[in-house]
Amino acid sequence: MQRKFLGITVPRWVEYTADILAGNAIYYFSLMPHLPQALRHREFLLDWGSAVDFAVCLGVYGLIRLGRKL
Repeated sequence: MQRKFLGITVPRWVEYTADILAGNAIYYFSLMPHLPQALRHREFLLDWGSAVDFAVCLGVYGLIRLGRKL
């Protein structure tokens, strides 16, 4: 039986953390300098940049899950 933290297994937490860190790194270092001002995330605000950042993190999560299944 795998150990759980808040109902989620430790490997899944590692997967989530890697997804968030990689997704944010891709967004901030690769995409954000080339996006129009309206799609750039401003700190502590919920804006379109947050939605783009979320979409990048979701894409990285999908790739990680796909890679684990292969």
